[in-house]
Amino acid sequence: MNKIKILWVDDEIELLKPHVLFLQRKDYEVTTCQSGTEALEEIKDSQFDIVFLDENMPGISGLETLSELKSIEPNLPIVMITKSEEEFIMDEAIGSKIADYLIKPVNPNQILLSLKKSLDHSRLITEKTTSNYQQEFRKIAMDMSMVNSYEEWAELYNKLVYWEMELEDIEDSGMFEILESQKSEANSQFGKFIDKKYLSWFNGEDAPVMSHTLFKQLILPELKKETPTLLVVIDNLRLDQWKSFENTIGLYYKKQKDELYYSILPTATQYARNAIFSGLMPSDMEKLHPELWKNDTDEGGKNMHEHDFLEAQIRRLGLPLKWEYHKISSLKSGKKLADNFRSQKDNDLTVVVYNFVDMLSHSKTEMDVVKELASNDKAYRSLTQSWFKNSPLLEVIQQAQQLGFKLIVTTDHGTINVKSPSKVVGDKETSLNLRYKTGRSLTYEDKDVLAIKNPKEAHLPSINMSSSFIFAKNDLFFAYPNNYNHYVSYYRNTYQHGGVSLEEMIIPFVVLEPK
Repeated sequence: MNKIKILWVDDEIELLKPHVLFLQRKDYEVTTCQSGTEALEEIKDSQFDIVFLDENMPGISGLETLSELKSIEPNLPIVMITKSEEEFIMDEAIGSKIADYLIKPVNPNQILLSLKKSLDHSRLITEKTTSNYQQEFRKIAMDMSMVNSYEEWAELYNKLVYWEMELEDIEDSGMFEILESQKSEANSQFGKFIDKKYLSWFNGEDAPVMSHTLFKQLILPELKKETPTLLVVIDNLRLDQWKSFENTIGLYYKKQKDELYYSILPTATQYARNAIFSGLMPSDMEKLHPELWKNDTDEGGKNMHEHDFLEAQIRRLGLPLKWEYHKISSLKSGKKLADNFRSQKDNDLTVVVYNFVDMLSHSKTEMDVVKELASNDKAYRSLTQSWFKNSPLLEVIQQAQQLGFKLIVTTDHGTINVKSPSKVVGDKETSLNLRYKTGRSLTYEDKDVLAIKNPKEAHLPSINMSSSFIFAKNDLFFAYPNNYNHYVSYYRNTYQHGGVSLEEMIIPFVVLEPK
């Protein structure tokens, strides 16, 4: 194993000889120099793992040297050592992203601790994280065998997402594979749970908050006349994706409530999002608003009437609200809303539906570039985070904070990376979605699906008298036997929704107050 190479820069380096000898005895390789100019020459000529840098030197000061070193080697850890405890020096150094800060006189143990923090930090975190997950693994496995309520499933899914994000940066790929298999097993068990329980939720049995009850049960209690509220519905947003940019919102807002609710089936935009805004299940939308509802096989956009559905629900609930609705489907419309957001300040409720994540996940099946960028869940989270930090939506949220808006962030359903095909046969009227099908005379693998023979039981519309619905479980996607291989290779490892999985059904609802 190569020795760790240290560059120590101090104009009184001779006085530090005992420290240098101490480090050499500990098997560190130490190069010394007496000025910032010398240090810059050394950095150009040799590779170092870390720099100890005196702040108070003649000629180029420590802070100036720090700035120059960072311009040459931006990722090189630098430990600033100073006699001064003046706050501005500390602020300058920390602002320049130093690894650590020591006050003279330093002792050998301080130096060793600083080396360990700076160089072993990621290794120590990896070891601790791996050890903690190994302990938690057995508990999750036991919990999974006993989980039997929607609350327990939400809690278990939350735990799996937590560990997925904790483990995503560790180098032990074996540990990550264990987590992946545990997630897969959880989805298999969750599919069985939904098989047993889903229909009972519509028959008076204790049910979770679902798409059609979200507005009345969770959003309505947050609406206060004296405080404007911004409701942001980012479609297709999974729990892990929310977690990926939660900290960015945390710069402007503090969380008041962080809950999970359940999307209805199909976990698809035309069903779940229309249910949120109408406060109705799909068969009731079709019955009460035939002019607004479109079935899978109908021509035209299926989510063109969210404003009308919301207006009808607000009227039905007798709410004297001043409100506006905005759907953002392009960068241009997002910028326009950001530029004019102050005009919303007198509303009780401003609703923003943001379609970017949906566009991203669909384009992944169409565009090789996006397919490369979002090749797995970690990359998908990273892409979502990058989008959010650079999106007009963040500008809207920043302005909402300045104007004193309460913020609610939620979604209509999640999405899952599909890996395995499941053969299905239907007639030409069968719907096209990869994670659910509705039509008559459907032939399929029983073990792969949740089948609802009578759509009325699930409050779903029937396209014709003998229509049924099937929903793919786990990470399956439906493929027709004709042109099977081409179809499978095209859609495998893409993000889809509509079916039964933790990722699609258990989704975030977050209430935040401005800081």
